[in-house]
Amino acid sequence: MRLIQCLIVAFIFIAGTASAALDKESTNYDEKAALALSQAAIGHEVGDYSFLDGNGKQVTLESLRGKPVVISLIYTSCYHICPTVTTNLAKTVNIARDALGDDSFSVLTIGFDTPVDTPDRMRVFAAQRNIDMGNWHFVSANAETMQQLTNDTGFSYFSSPKGFDHMIQATVLDSDGKVYRQIYGMAPDAPALVEPLKEILWGKQVAATPLESMLNNIKLFCTVYDPTTGMYRFDYSIFIGLFIGLVTLGGTAWFIIRAWRKSTPARPST
Repeated sequence: MRLIQCLIVAFIFIAGTASAALDKESTNYDEKAALALSQAAIGHEVGDYSFLDGNGKQVTLESLRGKPVVISLIYTSCYHICPTVTTNLAKTVNIARDALGDDSFSVLTIGFDTPVDTPDRMRVFAAQRNIDMGNWHFVSANAETMQQLTNDTGFSYFSSPKGFDHMIQATVLDSDGKVYRQIYGMAPDAPALVEPLKEILWGKQVAATPLESMLNNIKLFCTVYDPTTGMYRFDYSIFIGLFIGLVTLGGTAWFIIRAWRKSTPARPST
């Protein structure tokens, strides 16, 4: 009987110790500190890292330079959050490409659980979400690359009993590879992604002729979000309003100058 009692006491002690250890591990994630780290990365240049996609093809950040890049870090063994975040991101990416063009930016979904998130797992993860878009790469990285990449992008994650605790963020890189904006949440509104992309593209428009450059800038400026449809559309009224405003201003200036000339007495001739 005493032996049984000792075994029960020992079991309770071990269970309590394990539970305390798990609780301590789960408290490693500090949301405020993670947010501060994420925001501090804005303006930092991300290094030229190399990844492997689901077909074993190398993808480098250098090869994506010249256009904005959206980086989303997930882990494939996640059963709810990461799949939902990726599905929602796909909806927003579709809206953004309808508004800005299919070739206007790239997307990288990267598995941060490097021992598990192999190229095959990333390929299967994409297929399960029914995502097969051009300029969207589901890629793997080695542990060293992942450590450097998460430092550059301000992404933090910690092991927990349920898998990982991590920031739910998408990082927007500008055309030069610098962190331009952090987007948070499982289902951010389309403007959260489209507006920073518009800002980058508007500032980086390069065209063969000044006329093409002007038309591209007008198109970006007049592409607005319609909350009733959840889509972007080209709003001609903005351009028409600007034109009417310029005409009105010019007419007013002409009237003032004409009235001033009439009210000014002519100088006597000598």
